[in-house]
Amino acid sequence: MFRICCPCHFGLESVLKFELVRLGVPDITASDGRVTFSGGWDEIAAANVCLTVAERVLIELGSFSVRSQRGKTAFDPLFEGVLAAPLEDFIGRDDAVIVKGSSLNSVLSSVPACQKIVKKAAVTRLQRAYHTQILPETGEPHTIQFQIRNDNCTLYLDTSGMPLYKRGWRQQSVIAPIRETLAAGILDLSHVRSDTQLCDPFCGSGTFLIEGARRAMRIAPGLHRKYLCERWQQTPPEAFRKARTAATEQINHQAAFHAFGFDKDPEAVALTMENARKAGVADRITVMQRDIRDFEAVAGQNIVCNPPYGERMLDVEQAREIYRTMRKVIPQDIPCSIITPDTEFEKCFDRKARKRRKLYNGMMQCQLYQYWQDAPRDK
Repeated sequence: MFRICCPCHFGLESVLKFELVRLGVPDITASDGRVTFSGGWDEIAAANVCLTVAERVLIELGSFSVRSQRGKTAFDPLFEGVLAAPLEDFIGRDDAVIVKGSSLNSVLSSVPACQKIVKKAAVTRLQRAYHTQILPETGEPHTIQFQIRNDNCTLYLDTSGMPLYKRGWRQQSVIAPIRETLAAGILDLSHVRSDTQLCDPFCGSGTFLIEGARRAMRIAPGLHRKYLCERWQQTPPEAFRKARTAATEQINHQAAFHAFGFDKDPEAVALTMENARKAGVADRITVMQRDIRDFEAVAGQNIVCNPPYGERMLDVEQAREIYRTMRKVIPQDIPCSIITPDTEFEKCFDRKARKRRKLYNGMMQCQLYQYWQDAPRDK
């Protein structure tokens, strides 16, 4: 059994925790921007294949203080902490070792310098474990990640490789698309279910529509992609076979879900349908070219959208004019969830949100403004 960590967008920890509860993993703990649990290779495989809001699946190798001690150099605690980690349990004699990491509020502020120390310690540990001075690093890559916060370091081994938001269906996108993992979390918080009629008036490359359709049909987000750890000799191949078989058996082709998308840009409309075909949900999505000024809400729909802002709309006043237009065309009895970084949104929309949630879209702090008439259904 390992301690496994799944980072996620700040604000989506509860969504990720609930997904892990449904997977049946033990000993779940949520903290800012991550959820940890206990498990083996079966749980690692299931997490990679099935989790919709996790960014990666990491094995925790150790945690230790890097505060400098009398008589030692500043980097000695980091070197010794990595040297104590059981790297040979996961990394073979010929395997390549890649080191990535970050440091915040620590005397060890230079990330490149920390990378060099971590790599040196890892090599030393593996040389001792395999009784050799030569590590050819011609085998499969293993990425060690260190995270230093307030002079405490946690060491991880990345099992995912490419981040999990890369589902494989979005080959192209419009400017500043929302990440699939963030979109999936917003859809969960917006109570999108198997019978939802979803609507996005600013569909862009179709992320909300496609993630909503796959969620409603219970198509695991990572069902058709590969993971870094599948190439390791240490990973039992049956773990991912079992995970994919179980995920395939969960698919619900009878879901009543349908999504409707609109965008004033014809290229966005074409791109949405192209991505929907790649994602295998084109028959669940209807997309039309339409400006927000001509939008007509339909009773029974659930609106979830990411109106233009930032890189997609440089003029703040133009963005606020869009919000004022949304106020006119979206009736108050239609449930909607709107993500934006603009703190003046409620004023422009002229409605007080029933609930506000702080989320981050990349490095940009946003608010998810949610409106509904009656209390949403329980999960």
